Amino acid sequence: MLIVSPAIALPESELAERFLRADGPGGQHVNRTESAVELRFDVVNSVALPQDVRERLLARRDRRLTVEGVLVIQSRRFREQARNRDDARERLAGIIRDVLVPPRKRVATRPTRASKERRLVGKLQRGRIKQTRSRRPDVE
Repeated sequence: MLIVSPAIALPESELAERFLRADGPGGQHVNRTESAVELRFDVVNSVALPQDVRERLLARRDRRLTVEGVLVIQSRRFREQARNRDDARERLAGIIRDVLVPPRKRVATRPTRASKERRLVGKLQRGRIKQTRSRRPDVE
């Protein structure tokens, strides 16, 4: 059971782990041990996530999300399989926590009269500066 928040916990049956050989340093031992972890979580078919959280998670533009709606997280940061496993699970929980709170709706506002005037004054000043550049004094 992966606890994401007090309201959401993912059962082990929804998490699929695969262990593979990690690249990078480690000597001769790295060729024999499968310390890297690939954690797969099927967002589309998850019953543990509320519908709104699932939709926000699928709407994210995340390269770890496959076309089928499976979130794939790889962890090979550490040399031990257990630490990589914990790291992958914590990263999954963090991604889900990020979409728990719905984004705020933008409130449409109108510019104030003073801000409009400041903008127009700035445009006038800039125009005058450019006018002085275009006029060339007669050279005689």
